[in-house]
Amino acid sequence: MSEKNREGKRTARERMLAQRAAEEATSKRRKKLIAGGAVLAVIAAAVIAGIVVQDQRSKPETPTAAPAGTIGDKNLVIPVGASNAPSVLTVYEDPRCPACGIFEREFSSTIDQLEDTGKVTAHVHVVSFIDRAVPGKGSKTGANALACAQDAGHFRDFHDVLYRNQPDETNDAFGDKAVLLNLAKQVDGLDTPAFQACVNDNKYGGWVSAVQQDFDKSSYKSTPTVLLNGQSVYPKNGDEEITPANLVKWVDAANQGKQLGTAGSHGQSPAPTSTASEANNPSPAAG
Repeated sequence: MSEKNREGKRTARERMLAQRAAEEATSKRRKKLIAGGAVLAVIAAAVIAGIVVQDQRSKPETPTAAPAGTIGDKNLVIPVGASNAPSVLTVYEDPRCPACGIFEREFSSTIDQLEDTGKVTAHVHVVSFIDRAVPGKGSKTGANALACAQDAGHFRDFHDVLYRNQPDETNDAFGDKAVLLNLAKQVDGLDTPAFQACVNDNKYGGWVSAVQQDFDKSSYKSTPTVLLNGQSVYPKNGDEEITPANLVKWVDAANQGKQLGTAGSHGQSPAPTSTASEANNPSPAAG
């Protein structure tokens, strides 16, 4: 690799880390505001309608419908690749997240190859918290469109198209359903009346909210969050910085002596008879 290419990759990772740090700072400020508001809300609820009202509002939402092939508790996780792969790569991403866009543009081809060769199955959690801090609805609308693509068996391809065409964080282009439907035309077989209706009707809005609530309950506060068999590998695995080559090395080391999985579909994996495929990922928010 030339010095120029190495510098370009360093710059990309530096932008990714800087964006993640900014998101973490925003999350901390938001949590302080929410905590202060929660105290007042509890007092008001106790006076007006009793503590029971506040308790009901805090109960996690159960989606009325989930995309085909999703797994885990309440079917909140989208699996990509062979379900019997020896390693699990868990990824938490928001469609509007700039750091996620940088990560995907650098790592998507490597992750696709790891999936296609049966080395990993990816467990994708499509979160949507950026809409809370930045005006718009692109996180939620984009997440619903990804759920619709999963339903149609084209999650991975549409996921990659969205991140290749991701607008600036403050540009709520993904909040426009027409933009999402137009991007779907880049995926063979996705632009169908059923997909269009799914996007336009926000069919999986409840599922999107439930995935975000699951993320809120976890110990993870920013995106992208990336785990290999439950161990954080972004931005580092121990003392080693994540790179495409290092990710392959870490996966190969984890898989040593294990049988590789059989090639599966890209985002339309059949729902397993149990949640054993989640067992390799002990993350507090997974499944």
